[in-house]
Amino acid sequence: MSRRARHITAPSPSRRVRRLGRGATTALVAATTFGTLFAASSGGAQTRVEPSGAAGARLARVVSTPAPVCQSVAATATSKARTSCLAWSVRDTWAGHEPVVAVLDFHPQGQAAGVYAYAGWMRTAATVLGLYLGYEGPGTTTLSRGPEEVPATGLSRLLATFNSGFYEKDGAAGFFTNHTLYYPMIKGLATVLRYTDGTVGITQWEGGPTPGPTVVMARQNLPLLVNNSAPTPSTANNYAWGLTLHGVAAVWRSALGIDRNGNLIYAAAPAQTAASMASVMVQLHCVRAMELDINPEWPIFVTYAGPGARSPTLDVPNPNQIPNRFLYTSTKDFFAVFLSRGPGDPQPW
Repeated sequence: MSRRARHITAPSPSRRVRRLGRGATTALVAATTFGTLFAASSGGAQTRVEPSGAAGARLARVVSTPAPVCQSVAATATSKARTSCLAWSVRDTWAGHEPVVAVLDFHPQGQAAGVYAYAGWMRTAATVLGLYLGYEGPGTTTLSRGPEEVPATGLSRLLATFNSGFYEKDGAAGFFTNHTLYYPMIKGLATVLRYTDGTVGITQWEGGPTPGPTVVMARQNLPLLVNNSAPTPSTANNYAWGLTLHGVAAVWRSALGIDRNGNLIYAAAPAQTAASMASVMVQLHCVRAMELDINPEWPIFVTYAGPGARSPTLDVPNPNQIPNRFLYTSTKDFFAVFLSRGPGDPQPW
């Protein structure tokens, strides 16, 4: 059992919707300052749903803590198979607000004994998702690369950091941050976006090479891994999901998904194919997800024990990474999560 996860006996179907993790609430409604609701269209694209009338004056989005992740524990010679559920562990209690970042270790359904996936959940209504270049990633450019590490102006509000996607030379993809288009957007690719109102989305890009005026951050990487809460058909072709170390099919992989409430979920795990990583994201209740970086050197998710990036914790136990990885100049581009000061709060730079 994970040292951070608490087992919960799986409730009956009629009661399961009422049984959430530690500190959970079933239907907290935020003030209108939290921004715009999102709904999934039949094609998997992000559709904005604007509140209207009296209801719109009272509601902006439903806020909920992450649902437990349930798994079936394999039977042994002396016991029967048992379904258990794991509650998320909140990591940002120092900030003095309701849970914003939580982590979880769990056994991916149907995978070999001893394989664990490592996940991080982020409440997007209360955070700023920032995207930063490294000194090499995503690729060469004549434009300013920015701080190439977590900027000093954001350290007091830093909640988490995690890896981004491929180098541009390994997979052409759009990259837009801090009002600058470093690489043009490509139609059909999976894209994580942040909008001017502070909301985020993960979708298949159907626009042109330049993001529209409501987009303040966009990072693409390959096609969608999960769409409509199911692995996409292309995950069956493992060769289409990046060159792996020594050519083996199952390696360390990472992914970023979005749940039905518009919150982000990161996950990384060793010994994963594209198809099995997609299943991990479905198990985490993602409605859409995209693959991020792969192979042992890159997956990382870090949380911090206090303001000023105090006592960083490596929440993905990858032996190739160190906890303070993004507190000095980084080789590759990365994401950072900050406590928001209000809707549309710009990322520190």
